[in-house]
Amino acid sequence: MAIYSLNPVVVPPVKTRYRTIKTKLPVPQSLPLFKALAKAEPRSMLGQPPIIWDKADDFSVSDRWGNRWIDWSSGVLITNVGHGADEVKRAVIKKVKQGLLATYVFVHEDRAALCRELQSISPDPRKYHVFLLSTGSEAVENCIKLSKTYAMEKHGPQKRYLVSFTNGFHGRTMGSQLAGGMPKLKKWLGESDRTFVQVPFPDGFKNADTSFDLFLRSLQEQGVKPEEIAGVLSEAYQGVGPDFFPVDYARKLEAFCREHDIVLTMDEVQSGFGRTGKWFTYEQYGIKPDLIACGKGITSSLPLSAVIGREDILGLYAPGSMTSTHSASPLCVAAALANMKLLKKGPYIRNAARLGRILVPELHRIQKKYPDVLGAATGMGLVGGIQVVKRGTKEPDAETATAINVKCFHKGLLMFAPVGIGGECIKIAPPLSINEAALREGLQVLEEAIDEVLG
Repeated sequence: MAIYSLNPVVVPPVKTRYRTIKTKLPVPQSLPLFKALAKAEPRSMLGQPPIIWDKADDFSVSDRWGNRWIDWSSGVLITNVGHGADEVKRAVIKKVKQGLLATYVFVHEDRAALCRELQSISPDPRKYHVFLLSTGSEAVENCIKLSKTYAMEKHGPQKRYLVSFTNGFHGRTMGSQLAGGMPKLKKWLGESDRTFVQVPFPDGFKNADTSFDLFLRSLQEQGVKPEEIAGVLSEAYQGVGPDFFPVDYARKLEAFCREHDIVLTMDEVQSGFGRTGKWFTYEQYGIKPDLIACGKGITSSLPLSAVIGREDILGLYAPGSMTSTHSASPLCVAAALANMKLLKKGPYIRNAARLGRILVPELHRIQKKYPDVLGAATGMGLVGGIQVVKRGTKEPDAETATAINVKCFHKGLLMFAPVGIGGECIKIAPPLSINEAALREGLQVLEEAIDEVLG
């Protein structure tokens, strides 16, 4: 876990079109708030660079002491159309003025409209339905539940295994962490549910074997037969890299699931809504999942999630037996409709694809300057990452990754704390509204920071 000092340090002033740094960092006047929160919150909430957000606009984040950062976090891959998009704000304000703030699962008009919009971007609008929820973890939990229910009802209790991937992250609730592929996150569970099994992810760096034969061998070694598998769950790209499926592997995985009537779920919570240059990242592989878990960028703002899936799977539960308190919360749905409209008519998805052709090669170029320490660089569209390792190994080096992250923070480039299996991944995820000049300026800052730490 990244540890950030609360001792203010003098940093060189910065004044460019997109960045302004004029105080010590962290800002001395901000310290009382950090100290107050330390007395009121769990320490887990203090794991990000020590900035107090005052305003976020488009791809910039500002504090109230005159400092401004290029945002490479999008919150945490939330604000795909940019922070505080006018259309999203107007939609929420209009709904507040209408006087509709909470509805449970009583019907309101926008709920139907959003379901239609989400069906329109599904693999088949005629055969896929939509279940609106609140968080990504909740969406994943329901995908697990639906996969196991479908298998049990159609094939019997012997079809019980949920297969996912090592190093995968699906949320912080019990089911999502059972399915996750990071053992350190499961310690609190004690004895795990043996019907949740993981196989190596074909990332090509942490795991060099990218063949689908490895998937089959791994199941065989764990004593899991294809006819016993209820579902396969994977992030469309693993957030720890980001790490992507080889296209051939993804297509063989889909064919395997079809052959054995296994529910294939793509977790698109952080990878959907244009992030990689298409509505969903699974489209990059040319496959069609049975269930899609959505969240984050679905509103670019307020908490909302969804499961988009085959009608026959989503229809397994009787009326009133699969709901959630804030399903289709009116303010969040209004934000989602405005967000969807922007994504459909605006340049955001095209921009992600276009700027990805700048971002990814630049990350590879920077990585090649220090290949013994920067173990791998990956990306697609407007998500990328550099994995920092101990020299000449593949062992995560969280300390160096954090040092680079802090240097960027001091220079006016904001990212969330390094992620990965050991806190080694410098993650890059700007709003899809960022322009080329700001992206290139951010890349320049990142390279300067790396040079100063490693050079």
